[in-house]
Amino acid sequence: MKKIIANIKMNQTPIQSRDYLINMISRFDNSKNVELTLCLPYTSLSIGRLLLDDTGIKLGAQNLSEEECGSYTGEISGGMLKCAGVDTVIVGHSERRVKFKENNKQINKKIKVALKNGLGVILCVGESLAEKNTLKTLETLKTQIEEALKGLYENELERVTISYEPIWAIGSGKNATVREIEYGVKAIRKVIEDDFSLKAAKEICVLYGGSVNNKNIHAITHAKGVNGALIGGASLEEGGFSNLISLV
Repeated sequence: MKKIIANIKMNQTPIQSRDYLINMISRFDNSKNVELTLCLPYTSLSIGRLLLDDTGIKLGAQNLSEEECGSYTGEISGGMLKCAGVDTVIVGHSERRVKFKENNKQINKKIKVALKNGLGVILCVGESLAEKNTLKTLETLKTQIEEALKGLYENELERVTISYEPIWAIGSGKNATVREIEYGVKAIRKVIEDDFSLKAAKEICVLYGGSVNNKNIHAITHAKGVNGALIGGASLEEGGFSNLISLV
């Protein structure tokens, strides 16, 4: 089964999310070999919980605090997300790393908080264009993964999905080639093998994200070692997104 994650980002009011979800539910073919998760804005999680119940579509969130509770104005905790009906949360997206200066130590804490509260995790990793051009892709991926998963037990990886998202490809329209994607995914699995086990490396779910569209979705999701895709902009219009899913 291929896993498709939609990252709606900072789009949609609750009313817009309601209309989006109603249309997605009517279009989603539950018989397809696809596990679909929609990561909505916080303000739309309640409507998501209401409408997605018993549809086969999972509810996701886009971030969480590394703290459990306390004086952290504007933050949201893992416990809050769990009570809101969230199944999975994105952690370490490049936009959080770059724009909000999140580091691997924070990401590690967020992952532990998420798992403690029964949430699945989508860990985003990927190299910048400068790192790619200076042949530091492997080094970057190794550092990000090892520091993000530090202190985790192997059995906890069952709730962790890793999304390979080269920063230079996200929202840029620059498509990574299948060869580049397979190179990155192979590197990710090698880190998991070295730090955990060969079994863990084979079983962990690895996605690709970065300018995924109708033209490349099939090739991406059928690349060696790729279990699905994390999709941003192409998920915002439900008609086009539904068509994209049908091409997996």
